[in-house]
Amino acid sequence: MRRVFAYLLKSRMLDYEVVSAFAEKRLIYESLEPSKDGSRQYHNAIFVGYDLEGKARHAHKKGIYTVGKSYRGNLESSNPRYSFHWNGKSSEIYVFEAPIDLLSYISLHKAGWKEHSYVALCGVGSQVLFQMLQDHPELKKIHLCLDHDLAGLKATERIRQSLAEAGYPDVELELSTWKDWNEDIKAMRGMEAIPAEEKPPPQMVEEGMLQMA
Repeated sequence: MRRVFAYLLKSRMLDYEVVSAFAEKRLIYESLEPSKDGSRQYHNAIFVGYDLEGKARHAHKKGIYTVGKSYRGNLESSNPRYSFHWNGKSSEIYVFEAPIDLLSYISLHKAGWKEHSYVALCGVGSQVLFQMLQDHPELKKIHLCLDHDLAGLKATERIRQSLAEAGYPDVELELSTWKDWNEDIKAMRGMEAIPAEEKPPPQMVEEGMLQMA
C-alpha cells in the first residue's frame, strides 16, 4: 500500500486517518499489474465495494502515476449496485461521482464522519444509491455532492427526480466551490485548482431544475 498511500496523501492531499479507516475495512487496495506486452509492471489504487454478505462485488481502478494521462475505470465484472461505499448508523447518506471525491469531502468534513453513509457512483448512474436505500431503510436524508460542472449538475437533477418519484423528498444538493471536492482541497492548500462551471444550461434555470442547499 506504500505507493497508493503516497498518491492519496501527497498527490491528492487526503487525510491520513480517513484513508487509513477505509484501508482497514479492506475498501482500498494497491494492485500490481503487468503491461499488455509484459515488459513493465503498474501499480494502481483499487476501490472495492461489498454486498451485505461481505462479498466483493465491485472494483474501481485508478492509476496512481502523476505523469501523463491517468487510467480510471470499473473492472469488467463489477456489479454497479455495489460500488465503493461506507455504511454508517445515521439516517444520512452522501453521494459522489468518484471514490476520491468521496474521500476528499470526508477529509474536509471530518467531524463525526463515521456515523454517516457515503457512496461513490463510479460514474453518474444511481443503481448503487437505490441499492443502499433498499438495504438500509434507516437512510432518509440524501446529500447529492456530485461534481460542480454541467455533467454533474445534470446528473444531480436526474437523480433528484428519481428519488422524488421513489418517495425520497429529503434531498439536499451540496456543491464544491471548485470543480470537485479534491479541487477544493488543492485550492485550500494554495495550489492551482480547476474552477467550477458556474453557468448551467439555460433550460435548467428556466424550469427551476436546480435545487440548492
